[in-house]
Amino acid sequence: MKTQKEYLQGLRQWLCDTADVPLEEMASFFDNRLSDYEERMSVWEKSYKLFAQLIPSECQKILDLGCGTGLELDRIWKKNPDIEVTGVDLCQGMLEKLVEKHSDKRFTPVCQDYFKYDFGNEQWDAVISFESFHHFLPERKKGLYSKIYSSLRTDGVFVLGDYIACCDEEEELLRTVYLERRKQSDIPDDCFVHFDIPLNMEHEKDLIEEAGFAVEKILDEDAAIIVCRKGGK
Repeated sequence: MKTQKEYLQGLRQWLCDTADVPLEEMASFFDNRLSDYEERMSVWEKSYKLFAQLIPSECQKILDLGCGTGLELDRIWKKNPDIEVTGVDLCQGMLEKLVEKHSDKRFTPVCQDYFKYDFGNEQWDAVISFESFHHFLPERKKGLYSKIYSSLRTDGVFVLGDYIACCDEEEELLRTVYLERRKQSDIPDDCFVHFDIPLNMEHEKDLIEEAGFAVEKILDEDAAIIVCRKGGK
């Protein structure tokens, strides 16, 4: 296993090696990798299974943000095939593959930017997301977490599985490079691009709690999983 120092050295080298690779628009990035997406994501197999286990059995109506081809839903529906899910994703091809896999399930696909999608008010038993939010700056996520909070029913849960920075140094390094590359390429603010800008666990937890959530459980294994409950602000 690599030490933190070795990991950061490798990250800096990768950033140097890919300095001339253009940033790709988010939906196009995933469209271009649809054929082997599930194979690539199989490294999270243990985390997908654990994620599904952490969805309370009483949840019957779920909103999945950045659902992709539904790898987390594969496990959730195996546990409870009657759950009703609305899945929001920018990539139409991903949603089509999910629908093809689960044509017998109660699933509503929404091809849209989830920052703009109307989640409703006190509508969901659970809101979930796996490996999606780390592409966005904390200023955007702050509003998103408040939106999620308002959309959940009383005692509803928010379950987040995501890439978490190992330390302040990784968080600051990736954010600095991200902002520099956007500026160099003159990418407009409203254009989402694929580049990882994770927060460290302390900063992620702070944003979630600021929205009003009580963080009930943090599991930091292959992918970090944070289980939060809607409480009183």
